[in-house]
Amino acid sequence: MYTLKTLSMSSIFSAFLLLSLATGAFAEAQTTCPVMGGTIVNKELFADYKGERVYFCCLACPEQFAKDPEKYIKKLKEMGQDPEKIETNK
Repeated sequence: MYTLKTLSMSSIFSAFLLLSLATGAFAEAQTTCPVMGGTIVNKELFADYKGERVYFCCLACPEQFAKDPEKYIKKLKEMGQDPEKIETNK
């Protein structure tokens, strides 16, 4: 015979919260440079990559980002921040 265990609401909420955090559902807007870790103060310093805009803390960072964009996008998302979504003309 099988028995059904009931889950408390707090257990369900905890599982949902962990899953949401793991998938980036609660990621915040970018405030930190993924290359050097500095605070974003100048939104005119950025690079667009695959429909996302990544901001940088200084002039040296876009060149470093261009060498391996996937690495820095991943790093940004691991920090709990999302690049800004942009429209692309494709």
